[in-house]
Amino acid sequence: MRILALAILAIVTVSTTPSVRAQTYNPNYPVCLKVIEMFGGEHYECAYTSLAQCAQAASGLPAQCIVNPFYAGATASPGGRDRRYRRDY
Repeated sequence: MRILALAILAIVTVSTTPSVRAQTYNPNYPVCLKVIEMFGGEHYECAYTSLAQCAQAASGLPAQCIVNPFYAGATASPGGRDRRYRRDY
């Protein structure tokens, strides 16, 4: 009887745990759509080139547009110096 109860508990535990995703953000697009699913789940769709394009896709959905923190096309600001220390003579 204990073995049956443990087997049922193991099956329920494995079937209710969410699957693990290896990579959440796609580094090829600068904007992601965070979609809230039923029962508290969420997933990211990084396939948008602008916030306006993402906002149109999110219209009517429980979703939010966010900037992709892992976007590969992002570059540093030109100059690279802190303006506080620059002096004009």
